[in-house]
Amino acid sequence: MTVLPITIGVLVAGGVYLLCQPGLVRIVFGITLLSHGANLVLLASGVSAWRGEPLTGVGDPAEAGDPLPMAFVLTAIVITLAVTVFMLALARIGHDDDTRHVPDTGEDHHA
Repeated sequence: MTVLPITIGVLVAGGVYLLCQPGLVRIVFGITLLSHGANLVLLASGVSAWRGEPLTGVGDPAEAGDPLPMAFVLTAIVITLAVTVFMLALARIGHDDDTRHVPDTGEDHHA
Protein backbone atom coordinates (compact mmCIF):
# COMPACT_ATOMS: atom_id res chain seq x y z
CA MET A 1 0.00 0.00 0.00
CA THR A 2 2.92 2.38 -0.48
CA VAL A 3 2.05 3.23 -4.08
CA LEU A 4 -0.90 5.48 -3.21
CA PRO A 5 0.95 7.77 -0.74
CA ILE A 6 3.89 8.09 -3.13
CA THR A 7 1.55 8.96 -5.99
CA ILE A 8 -0.23 11.56 -3.87
CA GLY A 9 3.12 13.03 -2.81
CA VAL A 10 4.37 13.26 -6.39
CA LEU A 11 1.14 14.90 -7.58
CA VAL A 12 1.13 17.45 -4.76
CA ALA A 13 4.86 18.22 -5.14
CA GLY A 14 4.48 18.65 -8.90
CA GLY A 15 1.43 20.85 -8.42
CA VAL A 16 3.19 23.09 -5.91
CA TYR A 17 6.23 23.33 -8.19
CA LEU A 18 4.07 24.37 -11.15
CA LEU A 19 2.17 26.89 -9.02
CA CYS A 20 5.46 28.63 -8.26
CA GLN A 21 6.34 29.01 -11.97
CA PRO A 22 5.49 32.10 -14.03
CA GLY A 23 2.78 31.73 -16.63
CA LEU A 24 -0.91 31.10 -16.28
CA VAL A 25 -0.87 27.81 -18.18
CA ARG A 26 1.68 26.34 -15.76
CA ILE A 27 -0.40 27.53 -12.82
CA VAL A 28 -3.49 25.88 -14.31
CA PHE A 29 -1.59 22.60 -14.67
CA GLY A 30 -0.38 22.96 -11.08
CA ILE A 31 -3.91 23.43 -9.80
CA THR A 32 -4.99 20.39 -11.82
CA LEU A 33 -2.23 18.23 -10.31
CA LEU A 34 -3.13 19.41 -6.81
CA SER A 35 -6.78 18.57 -7.38
CA HIS A 36 -5.87 15.07 -8.59
CA GLY A 37 -3.80 14.58 -5.43
CA ALA A 38 -6.70 15.76 -3.28
CA ASN A 39 -9.05 13.39 -5.12
CA LEU A 40 -6.76 10.47 -4.37
CA VAL A 41 -6.71 11.45 -0.69
CA LEU A 42 -10.53 11.50 -0.67
CA LEU A 43 -10.70 8.12 -2.40
CA ALA A 44 -8.22 6.65 0.06
CA SER A 45 -10.41 7.86 2.93
CA GLY A 46 -13.33 5.86 1.48
CA VAL A 47 -11.36 2.64 1.90
CA SER A 48 -12.81 1.31 -1.34
CA ALA A 49 -9.78 -0.89 -1.98
CA TRP A 50 -10.69 -3.55 0.57
CA ARG A 51 -14.44 -3.09 0.79
CA GLY A 52 -17.28 -3.92 -1.56
CA GLU A 53 -19.34 -1.62 -3.74
CA PRO A 54 -21.86 0.55 -1.89
CA LEU A 55 -24.90 -0.88 -3.72
CA THR A 56 -28.25 -1.45 -2.06
CA GLY A 57 -29.21 -5.08 -1.68
CA VAL A 58 -25.80 -6.43 -2.68
CA GLY A 59 -23.77 -7.85 0.17
CA ASP A 60 -23.56 -6.84 3.81
CA PRO A 61 -23.87 -3.06 4.45
CA ALA A 62 -21.12 -3.31 7.08
CA GLU A 63 -18.73 -4.56 4.39
CA ALA A 64 -19.63 -1.84 1.87
CA GLY A 65 -17.40 1.14 1.15
CA ASP A 66 -18.44 4.62 2.17
CA PRO A 67 -20.17 6.29 -0.81
CA LEU A 68 -19.69 9.85 0.49
CA PRO A 69 -15.99 10.21 -0.47
CA MET A 70 -16.82 8.80 -3.90
CA ALA A 71 -19.52 11.44 -4.33
CA PHE A 72 -17.07 14.15 -3.19
CA VAL A 73 -14.48 12.99 -5.72
CA LEU A 74 -17.01 12.93 -8.54
CA THR A 75 -18.09 16.48 -7.67
CA ALA A 76 -14.47 17.61 -7.38
CA ILE A 77 -13.64 16.17 -10.79
CA VAL A 78 -16.49 18.09 -12.43
CA ILE A 79 -15.57 21.33 -10.67
CA THR A 80 -11.88 20.92 -11.53
CA LEU A 81 -12.71 20.33 -15.18
CA ALA A 82 -14.85 23.48 -15.31
CA VAL A 83 -12.23 25.62 -13.55
CA THR A 84 -9.44 24.25 -15.75
CA VAL A 85 -11.33 25.01 -18.96
CA PHE A 86 -12.22 28.49 -17.71
CA MET A 87 -8.63 29.31 -16.69
CA LEU A 88 -7.22 27.97 -19.96
CA ALA A 89 -9.72 30.14 -21.83
CA LEU A 90 -8.53 33.14 -19.80
CA ALA A 91 -4.93 32.26 -20.65
CA ARG A 92 -5.85 32.12 -24.34
CA ILE A 93 -7.72 35.43 -24.25
CA GLY A 94 -4.88 37.13 -22.41
CA HIS A 95 -2.29 35.31 -24.57
CA ASP A 96 -0.73 34.09 -21.31
CA ASP A 97 1.30 36.39 -19.13
CA ASP A 98 4.78 35.14 -20.04
CA THR A 99 4.42 36.02 -23.72
CA ARG A 100 6.16 39.16 -24.85
CA HIS A 101 4.12 41.52 -27.04
CA VAL A 102 5.94 43.94 -29.32
CA PRO A 103 3.89 47.11 -29.78
CA ASP A 104 3.13 48.11 -33.36
CA THR A 105 4.64 51.54 -34.05
CA GLY A 106 3.12 51.84 -37.49
CA GLU A 107 6.51 52.03 -39.22
CA ASP A 108 7.26 49.83 -42.20
CA HIS A 109 10.47 47.88 -41.60
CA HIS A 110 10.56 46.39 -45.09
CA ALA A 111 12.53 49.12 -46.86
